[in-house]
Amino acid sequence: MTQIKQLAPQDDFVGFYLLRELAIKQTNGTPQKDYFDIVLGDSSGQLSAKFWDVTTTDKETFFPMALVKVQGTAHTYREKLQIKVSKMRLVIESDGVALTDFIRSAPIRPVDLIHTIKMVMASITDQEISTIVSFCVGKVEEKLMHYPAAKTHHHAYFAGLAYHMVRMLEIGEFLCKQRPFLNPDLMKAGIILHDIAKPEEMISQLGIVSEYSVHGKLIGHISMASNWITEAAIRSDIDLGSEKVLALQHLVLSHHNLGEWGSPVQPQTAEAVALHHIDAMDAKLQMVEDALDTTPETEEWTPFIRGLENKAVYRLKI
Repeated sequence: MTQIKQLAPQDDFVGFYLLRELAIKQTNGTPQKDYFDIVLGDSSGQLSAKFWDVTTTDKETFFPMALVKVQGTAHTYREKLQIKVSKMRLVIESDGVALTDFIRSAPIRPVDLIHTIKMVMASITDQEISTIVSFCVGKVEEKLMHYPAAKTHHHAYFAGLAYHMVRMLEIGEFLCKQRPFLNPDLMKAGIILHDIAKPEEMISQLGIVSEYSVHGKLIGHISMASNWITEAAIRSDIDLGSEKVLALQHLVLSHHNLGEWGSPVQPQTAEAVALHHIDAMDAKLQMVEDALDTTPETEEWTPFIRGLENKAVYRLKI
């Protein structure tokens, strides 16, 4: 059976895949015909696919997150690899495959990631900052075991959010040693809190985001996390006017840097400047790593990476 990463243009193949996304669309011709616009995935990556001339039975049979056996052909469309599905059926028990075989996951066990995050939380020396962080993490602690950090851009897989946090905490620890003017407690808190509301922003199953929640669409994770900081302070009798609360809110509200990226304010404290660049560096390097990991080794260039201004990455032969 062929993995997504192994596919090259003009390959005819048969394999088992996860229907990550499925939409019924219509052709432009006359008469119009229904077809499936789908995304097939496995543990090695994902590709867009088309299944033409679908029947009423097909529309009642196939659904997102279903496991399917596919016969198809890989081809290039607008400089991107795509799949034309010729045959598709649902997986049956005798196929011997399971859903977890097709899920991309963080390279570190979720339980170990959560342990690391909790160890860092325990090392925060300021009691009020520690209390606020613990309150916010408590809202989503169970979901941290499996939630991705995003739908598509970066760390978009099982336990991706916790993995993103841990990688950022490692960078933050180094920077605090290199730049002693940075407040370690604020850096740790900002990294843990900056995306803490992502699990309430997105609807996810097994690390795959199917939709954004109503709160996610109307409020967003940045504003939600800032509100949680306020709620934590009120519940713990911490002065809402204190610079600690202000600093934590600013870290969360400014970490995307620009309004068009979702931040209502730009970073204006030392820790906020550091947090934004730590976040951006980890996210962008993960985009590069994921693109290289999911691109066949025979390909010199990765697909265009949206988060890198739509640039492709060249695989050096050194």
